[in-house]
Amino acid sequence: MKIVYFVHCFFPEHFYGSETYTLNVAKYMQQQGHQVHIITARFPGEVEAETFVENYDFDGLKVTSFDKNKLPNKRVKDTYYQDEMRGPLREKLKELQPDIIHVVHLINHTSVLLEVINELKIPVIATFTDFYGFCFNNKLQAADESLCKGPSVSRTNCIACYLKATSDQQKNKLLNTATAKTPLVNVTANIANLFMRVAPSFVPAQYRTAISDLKTRPKTMQSCYEYFDAAIAPSKFLKKAYLNNHFEQPLYLQNFGVDIDRSEKKVREHQPLRIGFIGQIAAHKGVDILISAFENINNAELHIYGPEDQDKSYVSALKKAANVCKEKVVFHGTFYPEKMAEIMQELDFLVIPSRWYENSPLVLLYALATHTPVIVSDVEGMTEFVIHGVNGYVFPMGSSDRLSEIISKITQNPENAKLMSKNTHYSRTTKDMADDVLTLYESLI
Repeated sequence: MKIVYFVHCFFPEHFYGSETYTLNVAKYMQQQGHQVHIITARFPGEVEAETFVENYDFDGLKVTSFDKNKLPNKRVKDTYYQDEMRGPLREKLKELQPDIIHVVHLINHTSVLLEVINELKIPVIATFTDFYGFCFNNKLQAADESLCKGPSVSRTNCIACYLKATSDQQKNKLLNTATAKTPLVNVTANIANLFMRVAPSFVPAQYRTAISDLKTRPKTMQSCYEYFDAAIAPSKFLKKAYLNNHFEQPLYLQNFGVDIDRSEKKVREHQPLRIGFIGQIAAHKGVDILISAFENINNAELHIYGPEDQDKSYVSALKKAANVCKEKVVFHGTFYPEKMAEIMQELDFLVIPSRWYENSPLVLLYALATHTPVIVSDVEGMTEFVIHGVNGYVFPMGSSDRLSEIISKITQNPENAKLMSKNTHYSRTTKDMADDVLTLYESLI
């Protein structure tokens, strides 16, 4: 069987959830004797390749990468439907002649890819890892950072997200004034939407085009997503979110599998409790909530692992806030994936304080598999894996006070951490996951 995987970015520069899932499933399929090829891209702004189409090998896998520096987005529509990608995608697929295509993420390829696949009459499945299929910012997070359900009928919530993003990126003085406070960005979005209906000439051309693109995005995506023969959701919540936003193709729940040393934790005698964070250091990940919660914690250390160059101003603010905690907070930077089990062994609890839904994040599964109890925000993409008081704790999203109370309670009775570790496990492996994926391939072919 010839299998082609599409993912928005890939190793070695990118190594988070979607990329790791693609790598693990593709390697397993190749080990089973199937011919595998991965198609990915470089984001605009990353180091340019010499040519638009670059071929390389990674960990024994054949990879093709499109350099989007040479074909950047010129308007909002290009982020979800970029017609200029049609030719390169068609040419590559005609060359590879796959029996089936597995799309892990459409960013950089856009939904034009699905039209090309339909034209070539190749079976195709998806694995949904975020909300790209119906959400402008992929996070299902509103402009005021509250949780969102999806595009409203008028699309004003999408327009508000766009105005906020544009304000943040371009440092536009007018927009910054309008978006400095959340109620104002929503008012601005409603006014812009009203003028688009009754007097579009009063809306600057740049925003007129963007708003038009945002209003047509859901319908365009829904139309292209009809070309999927089936899709996989790694969590109950993600499956529900797509069904609630009009995805009508067969959608299967298949939890992610992870491979890691599942040995029992070693006993660490007479040492401060070690709390950890592992992941992207970004505002939507809520690292500031965790540091704030640590201000009045004694007899515990906070160890933060993640890249410090993705949002330098945010990291700088975090380190300034961490000074209040004196030496209780340590930033370690990134580490090689094979060190995950070793680092988890040294942690008593892993905290995931995200401000967005999350979707069965791999770091959560790694923690559970290594018998590391977790503390997570009360968002459905994580809480379905956590039983409060058994294998971890759940706190109200954004509440550093409640998180601080939980950590403080743990430090007062550290023996509970050891007991909770014995109740913490996750048995699903990459083989379990890939076998389910292979069964789906075979049913479609």
